[in-house]
Amino acid sequence: MINYAHRGASEYAPENTMSSFYLGLLQGANGIETDVQRTRDGELVLFHDDTLDRVTDGRGAVSDYTLAELRELKVTGNATTGFFDRIVTFREFLEVFSAYNIHFAIELKVPGVEEDTVALAKEFGIMNRTTFTSFRFECIQKTKEVCPEARVGWLVVKPTEETLETLKAIGGEELAPKATEITEETIAHWRSRGFGVRAWGISGVEIMKKMCRLGVEGMTVNFPDRLFQYLSR
Repeated sequence: MINYAHRGASEYAPENTMSSFYLGLLQGANGIETDVQRTRDGELVLFHDDTLDRVTDGRGAVSDYTLAELRELKVTGNATTGFFDRIVTFREFLEVFSAYNIHFAIELKVPGVEEDTVALAKEFGIMNRTTFTSFRFECIQKTKEVCPEARVGWLVVKPTEETLETLKAIGGEELAPKATEITEETIAHWRSRGFGVRAWGISGVEIMKKMCRLGVEGMTVNFPDRLFQYLSR
């Protein structure tokens, strides 16, 4: 089971920041999930939302700011600790965390970042332990076009047969449905079609335990410490 720290240990530290990623590993995660999008001056940064409003003291779209401007902002978000951190680039992230023996789930937030994201993953030697994911099918399709050997996963709420056929057609390896849609029957069916299954939307400990019982290959959690403790019992 891969225990992905979702945007790091985002229940405890400002999401998608170095402090959150470090804390996730300290809490026992063996994977990190993060989000890639592009600044106005073309840099790849790790940020989830389309706009800065929810988790920073800035306003407006990430893509409207240069990297230098984004570095001036404080990332606080929903973390309960009361401290802040700064927005980080994908390169800066890889300079540190590529050295760790962990898995990566890299969510492509917007079209147009695929080629550069894959290039950096190759540069830092993490391709064999990375899954490139997106809710936007065109992003994972483009990733496969750019790099056929890349492992891709499609983030969906409730997969349909059309979802499976579409993902299969591009050689996709992972299906990432919302946890509430995963049952013994659905996971067996998806596996019979050749897909690995990673759960998202882990809202609490009970659904986390259910995913463990069902045997998903991985899940993204805001509280990797609790999943680590449960898996270590």
